[in-house]
Amino acid sequence: MTESMRQLPRGRHHLSREEVVASQRERILVAMGEAMTVGGYVGTPVAAILKRAGVSRETFYELFRSKEDCFNAAFDRVSKALADKLQAVIADCVDTDALTRMDRILTAYFEHMIDDPASARLFLVEVYAVGPSAIEARMALQHRFVAVVAAMLGAETEDQQFACATLAAAIGAMVTGRIAAEDPESLRGIKDQLIALARRSGTLYGNAFA
Repeated sequence: MTESMRQLPRGRHHLSREEVVASQRERILVAMGEAMTVGGYVGTPVAAILKRAGVSRETFYELFRSKEDCFNAAFDRVSKALADKLQAVIADCVDTDALTRMDRILTAYFEHMIDDPASARLFLVEVYAVGPSAIEARMALQHRFVAVVAAMLGAETEDQQFACATLAAAIGAMVTGRIAAEDPESLRGIKDQLIALARRSGTLYGNAFA
């Protein structure tokens, strides 16, 4: 269990009010994702989140207006974590060849899903049960993933950008299906197939394998 997920000690402690609130908020956001692996968004009451997070109902509503507001904050948290990880890998791959770049980026993406399936389920599966604002955020995340794929494959033309959008959608669908089926480990088996597909496609997706 991470430091942020531990309940604060009872009685006096040396944490500031801001640190206490930050700890409570983090525990709630993590608990949101974990609770939904049991009942899904619709079947997860606030009480289930409170029990996992170890906070009171009063504390929850001091931080979030509703369960949907909490979900949106949890979505922002997990999508930022994924975006930060991919951007760090991309920055490290600037001077590498296309094969190495694609291998490292896809490895980071799939390992992120495997290491934290609760978060993956939150932003890939449960998001569609929440409402229009959550779906809009999911589409924005997908657009950012398209940009990652386009950069990875050296897309320059409009046709290549469109091809990358279709590839990103296909990857997203495959990942979503495996997360929904509670089989994230199977993601390891599709990386090499995706790389082989990109290499066979010539300049369809971009100029990386031209």
